[in-house]
Amino acid sequence: MDPQQIFCHNPACPARGKVGRGNIGVHSRKQNRYICHECKRTFTQSKGTVFYRLRYSCEIVTQVVTLLAYGCPLQAIVAAFDIDERTVASWQQRAGEHCQQVHQHLVHHPRDLGQVQADEIRVKYQGGIAWVALAIAVPTRLWIAGMVSSCRDGALIRRLIQ
Repeated sequence: MDPQQIFCHNPACPARGKVGRGNIGVHSRKQNRYICHECKRTFTQSKGTVFYRLRYSCEIVTQVVTLLAYGCPLQAIVAAFDIDERTVASWQQRAGEHCQQVHQHLVHHPRDLGQVQADEIRVKYQGGIAWVALAIAVPTRLWIAGMVSSCRDGALIRRLIQ
């Protein structure tokens, strides 16, 4: 248990979401609980994760969600792990919501793109030729934009930049 890697989840705490400030201490090693010395609230290690208040081990939940992500049928997982179908569906819902929150936090915040690389590719298809222009943020390799045109000209790049 490393309290330096944990942050306070209390919305009213002035140290909420800040890692490594020294305000988090171990409250109970046996129950994996922490305490925030700023707001005096305690919380469990799994607070804010998919595993919060689940009665199954993290390993089982991770295996089930991984199988679901790879397209394994829900009925097969129910038969293999002997877990109720509603429980598995609930885990899938929780994992999806958690992934959406992480995506909102990491991707949707406006930020400086840094270096952006733009390039175009000539694509042959049955009956013609098209040009595909792509813009990619170099540090994150995030695909920012893409445009398709029948001719390679300045208008294609201008639309890509917009």
